Amino acid sequence: MTTDTIELQGTRAKLTLLMEQHAEMLLEAAKDTPIWGVSLKGIVTLADAKQYIGQAKIEEAAGTCIPFVIWDTAQQKIVGSTRFFDISAEHRGLEIGYTWMNRGVWRTRVNTECKYLLLREAFEQRSMIRVQLKADLRNTRSQAAIERIGGVKEGVLRNHRVLNDGYIRDTVMYSITNQEWPAVKAKLESFLSQ
Repeated sequence: MTTDTIELQGTRAKLTLLMEQHAEMLLEAAKDTPIWGVSLKGIVTLADAKQYIGQAKIEEAAGTCIPFVIWDTAQQKIVGSTRFFDISAEHRGLEIGYTWMNRGVWRTRVNTECKYLLLREAFEQRSMIRVQLKADLRNTRSQAAIERIGGVKEGVLRNHRVLNDGYIRDTVMYSITNQEWPAVKAKLESFLSQ
């Protein structure tokens, strides 16, 4: 499957490939996103949005990531971005990350459905046997969200990343395996049916 045909459609969330023409909408979504400067370089200007997209497209062309924009279908607007990266066809694994969303969709169906669509794509369409997710040790909200959907905590990578502000981050590593996917899928579908 070529990446130019990927669209993951849910009831309230839709993921489409990140494209240059999304720059203005991405900038608008980033306005109420208090994570900038913590783990990701900020999207504060249109030039920042274009640079963010350009770097993602370089990595996509190299085959190392598949970047998406996250749409809130009820509002018909982009509310964030996420991607598959560290993709290993040989070892049938990938990571879900670079995820950020406008504060207006935190702890909503959009957020839950986004993870569901990504995991379903990874396990059912791409036949992955492992999907990993990471969170900053200080980010207890993200850790709780990953654990809520069934991510298994594997440990902490100490002094793992030097962030934009110079802080040396410890990273919590989580994974979901193909054996765990049916139970995780059922849990997510239960959340989405409420």
